[in-house]
Amino acid sequence: MASVKNRLAKQNVAALSDAREYLDELIEWKQRPVENDDLPQAAEPVGDENDGREGTVVMEKVTCGDETCKCMSEGEKHGPYKYRYYRMSDGTLTSKYIDNE
Repeated sequence: MASVKNRLAKQNVAALSDAREYLDELIEWKQRPVENDDLPQAAEPVGDENDGREGTVVMEKVTCGDETCKCMSEGEKHGPYKYRYYRMSDGTLTSKYIDNE
């Protein structure tokens, strides 16, 4: 972080304004809410169950990963299970299984 600060300190006002604009856009992009279009097709949002926490709570049927299980071939998945979808610090979407948080 110190190298970034040192480089910024050497910039003129125009370059700093450009950097500020870029940073504001980057922060906004990384903090954008999870939209229904971002979620997997089978995920069904669960009302307003976020309790002030970041992300979107969904019910989702999933495969278990066992190649011998029928969920892998016949399409009958396990669940539904509750997951929270949220954005990582780099802006990528991820999910976490919820068991009565």
